[in-house]
Order: sequence, then structure tokens, then C-alpha cells
Amino acid sequence: MTDKIPDTIKNEIEKLVQELNDHCYRYYVLDSPLVSDEEYDRMYFHLKHLEEKHHYVLPDSPTQRVGAPPLEKFEKVKHTEPMLSLDNAFTQENLVEFDKRIKKILKSDQDIEYTVEPKYDGLAIELTYRRGLLYKASTRGDGYQGEEVTRNIRTIKSVPIKISDDGNMSDEIDIRGEVYMDIRDFEQLNKDREEKGEPVFANPRNAAAGSVRQLDSSITASRKLHLACYGIGSVKGFEFKTQGEFMQWLKKARFPVPTVIETVTGIKQVIQVIREIEENRKGYSFETDGSVVKVNSFDLQKQLGMKTREPRWAIAYKFTAHQGITKILDIQGSVGRTGVITPFAVFAPVKIGGVTVSRSTLHNWDEIERKDIHIGDTVIVERAGDVIPHVLAVIKDKRTGKEKCFPVPEHCPVCGAKVVREVGEVAARCIGLNCPAQVQEKIFHFASRGALDIEGLGEKTVELLFSQGLVHNFVDLFRLRKEALLNLPRFAEKSAQNLIDAIEKSKHTTLARFLYALGILHIGEYASRLLAKNFGKLGDLYHVKPEELLQIRQAGEKTAHTVSEFFNDEKNLNALDELQKLGVQITNPDFQGKEEGRKPFDGLTFVITGILPKPRNEIEEMIRRLGGHTASSVSKKTDYVLVGEDPGSKAGQAKNLHVKTLAYDELLEMIAQYRGKDRLF
Repeated sequence: MTDKIPDTIKNEIEKLVQELNDHCYRYYVLDSPLVSDEEYDRMYFHLKHLEEKHHYVLPDSPTQRVGAPPLEKFEKVKHTEPMLSLDNAFTQENLVEFDKRIKKILKSDQDIEYTVEPKYDGLAIELTYRRGLLYKASTRGDGYQGEEVTRNIRTIKSVPIKISDDGNMSDEIDIRGEVYMDIRDFEQLNKDREEKGEPVFANPRNAAAGSVRQLDSSITASRKLHLACYGIGSVKGFEFKTQGEFMQWLKKARFPVPTVIETVTGIKQVIQVIREIEENRKGYSFETDGSVVKVNSFDLQKQLGMKTREPRWAIAYKFTAHQGITKILDIQGSVGRTGVITPFAVFAPVKIGGVTVSRSTLHNWDEIERKDIHIGDTVIVERAGDVIPHVLAVIKDKRTGKEKCFPVPEHCPVCGAKVVREVGEVAARCIGLNCPAQVQEKIFHFASRGALDIEGLGEKTVELLFSQGLVHNFVDLFRLRKEALLNLPRFAEKSAQNLIDAIEKSKHTTLARFLYALGILHIGEYASRLLAKNFGKLGDLYHVKPEELLQIRQAGEKTAHTVSEFFNDEKNLNALDELQKLGVQITNPDFQGKEEGRKPFDGLTFVITGILPKPRNEIEEMIRRLGGHTASSVSKKTDYVLVGEDPGSKAGQAKNLHVKTLAYDELLEMIAQYRGKDRLF
């Protein structure tokens, strides 16, 4: 088709695309346009006319930034390298301690070279480019898995669809940054929403996050969003020696970067740059609640490694927040969707930074005890990040002796069920199976794909059934009748029958799926299969003791205690018995009580890194079928690290921890030796 297009037309389209992208970069990134808006619009519509007439559209054409048809849902995306959070520093002393820790790990007395930049208050995003073109964009999520938001991110004018480079380009690179909204644009957005009678956003960060997480990308396109790039994830075919070098490459490749990027030597210079950023932040167009400090050398970053959820080579310094003094009138408990009871303080209203504050989370009872907080105390309250209020300290000199403590409740304030607090855990949880505060989320999880997989029972349907009083817990799902559904909105004869049929079908399930469906704390799909391998039937878990569960090699103390607590609660056991009376039939093909049921990888944990001959999800499924488990990070408990081409840092971590590494062929040999075959597939 494109062969029939005259070269003159192709050349004109290609020239227009290049010129418009240049103007877009100068306008949205450099803030120094060379043409008027009218001239840009004229060129844009001429390009659009040529593309439509000749059906010739380049992948990086600015016409491809408009919103696409709405999605039904966001797909989940695994990050090749985890997007970890940062440890926080609140004082200069914390920064000095951070520097000392680094020198101690590196066994060096030399001053470390650092980069310093403002901490943008927005939504963390990862951009994946393949052969120079934007291939995928995803949110941070839990750090290991996020949501794909590519179509929405493409609408942000400062995001390059194609990397402008001098030819020294990697095959694939993950670039990380923050999507944010300028304060002025945020205020205008809220003003427009107020006029339309729509709810306003609490702050620019929420506005940016809400705009990116729109199923309709045309809504994202209508918002004025920006991007600041600051980090690197997985990269193939290109190597950077330092953070500073990488940031210079980003600028050269036309990516927007933080407004300040300083490379300095020694923690004293770091503190000086942070002071300058804090002094100047009032003049920034965006919200910032601190500065980010990173070790400049990538080699040193690798040596320093990671903690569980944070890199050791970076820290976020938080600026001083607005403060006020008030009195705690009461302390109450709020029950979250997972049963966690969070204490919160009710204040005498106080204005802090222009906002009236009347309540604040107290996070947990360890925090209450540490700060010695009582009902009736006079306290200093601050708004961290200029947004979230919390109790900074108690003014003990103002105590009268009438103050009262607020202990961990023994029973849930909502349903009256037992409240448990695991050893070593800060959270107190309601373990009631039918707690109204948790029930909708529990019902939705119970019906989800990895659990009982009840087709048609999505969040909106669960909300409708609950609000109409048809279900109060997931046991009630099996009491539903078609006649009751026909009285509800959105339900007709066929849709009502389909849901009843799906519920009936779900009555036949496996023990692993059923255990996962129960939503027991710490019990995901892997732990559910592990329990099913070791307990023949559901009744074998009734009144189980932690010591029995700890006999399972992979079971930890937290898992053992939460499972034991659940199966020793009489209300929970009565509900399980009721489910079976209503026709739920549970089989257990995973049970390995007999030796002949054992599999070659039973009890083994694998971590995968690099490019392998088969897709990663297929290899993970193969390992699982053979009794093994795959994890996302290397630890001392890892048995094998499967290493492919271009492996990441996990291969080095395996060496440091003395964990055995395997090539793909060696993995297949292990299987072949067990089964007496040359290859599994």
C-alpha cells in the first residue's frame, strides 16, 4: 500500500512529523517554543490530512497522541526489575547516618559522589522502549507488578514516542519517572470540576494518578500532565557508568528530567544542595515534598544492593511540614478491607497550612505506644508533604492526669469478632469471616479467577448484591435465587440465570482454590497449594496448631499463625461447614501424602533472570507443575537461579549468596534425569 504513495508525499509527511515533534519538545520540555500555537495547529492539521488521504502514518506521529477507544480494564504487567520504594530521611543527621552506612558497606573512607534532585509528588511510571519506540508504559503498582497504561501515557505531550538518539541505541530500555500535574493546572481542574458538580481532587498527586488510571484515554489526553524522568530499570545493549551520565543521556534523547540535577562529592555538599532546593521550592510550578539522593556510580550501587523493599544506595530527604497544636478529643478504630484495624485521632479542629484538620491516622498501636498518645492529650500535628496530617509529638507538660489510653481492642468494633495481633506484627486484625467492613472485598476475592472463578460476579455486581441485602458474606452466594436477582437493576432472565449457573458450577472446586478463596492473611495461591499438598481434606485443617504447620519446610511463622488462628475460630468453622451443607464439594488432586505423588521440584524455590528459549510464564508454569515455586527476588532460601542471556543483577546476587545457578539446558537435564526422558518439552 505504501509503495503506491509518491516519494514526495512520504518525504513531506516525514518532514512534518519531525518538525512537529521538535516543536512539541521545545514547548513541553524546554518551555521555549519557536512557533505560535496557530502555526503549530496549521502544520498539525495538514499532517493529519495527508495521513488520512494517503493512509501513511508513522509510529511517532503526533497525531497518535489522541485518546483511543475506552478499555474494559487494565492489564497487569510484571516489571523486569522491581520498582522499589525509597527509605526516608527527616534530618541532616539521618543523611549523615546514610552516608556512614554506605561507607561501612563499601569499606571506604573516601567521600562518595552523589546526585541530588527534587522529589516530585506524582505517580511513578515505567516506560519501556524497544528499538527506540515506546512499546509499553506501566504504573509502579506493588513494585513488582503494575498496570499497563500505554495508551494513556502516549497522550502526555512531554513523553517521547520515539527516542531521539545519535544511533548508539539499546534494543530495549526501561525508563522510570514521575507523572505529575502543575499546581496551577491542578487548581484550574478542580475549579472546572466544581462548576460541573463533580468531586474535586485532594491534591496534584491524586489528580495525576486519577488521570493516568482512566479506562478512557481521551480523559487523560484532556488533562495537563507532565513527566520527569529520573531512573533506569532493565536495559539491553547499552551501558551507563553513572546516574549523572544516564541523566545526561536522557536530556540528549529529549526526555524531560527534574528541574534540578546536581552531582556532588561528600554528604556536606549533598546537604547544601538540599537546602537550596528547599529554599527555592516555593517557586517551582510543581509540588515537591523533599529531595532524592543517589549514589552516582552504578558499580557502587550494585555493590550496595537492596534491602527487602528499598535500595541501599538511595534515600529521600523529606522537607519540614506545616505544623499546628490541638487536642485529641477521642481515639477510634477503623476497619479496613483486609481486616486491619487502624486507630485514628479525632481532633479539636485546627488550621494547618490553610487547611482545617479534624482527624488523623495514628497508624498502629506501636506508634501510639512509641509516642505515648492518650485521649485528651495536647499534640503537635503536621501535614507531611503539605497534605497528610499526622501526630508528630505529645506536649506532656499540658497533661492534667485525666488523659486515657486506647488499648488494642479485643473485639472488632464493627462485627464483634476476635481481634488478633501476630507476634512481630504491628497490625491488629479482625479475623471475622463475615465482618461487614470487609465483606464486599472478601466476596469479590472469593469469586475471583484464581479462587472459585464465578463468572459474572465482578465488583459492581458484588456491590449491588450487598447494598440490596441479598448477600452479607460469601456463604450467601450459594443461597441466591434467580427470582431475587430479577428484581435488581441490570438483571434480566438470561443474565440472572447465567450468574446462578456460574455459582452452581463453582461448587465443585479444589482445596487449593478454596483455601485461596477464603482470603486468609499471608495465604496466596502458592501457599494455598502448599497447604493442599500437605493436608488431604479441609477438615484436616480444623483446629490445626502452628507447630503442625511449621513442619512444612516452606511455611514461615506468620503463615502458620494466621492459618491456625483462622481454623481455630468457631465462627469461621461454622461458616465452612455451612458452605459444604449448601453443596460445595472440595477435591484435592494436589495432596502428596503418599510418596508416589511426589514431584521432582517439591520444596524447591527458583528465581529466573535473563532471556530464555521459552516465555517466562511457560517456564514458571512448568516449574509449578513439577512441584516447585518461583520467586521474584534472590534470598538465602532460594534453591536455584535460572540464568538466561543478558541476565540482570539477580545472577550476581546468587553468587554473593552462594545460591546455585542453572542454565536452561541444565534445568531440562534435571527433569530428564528424574523422569528418564531426554526433554520435558
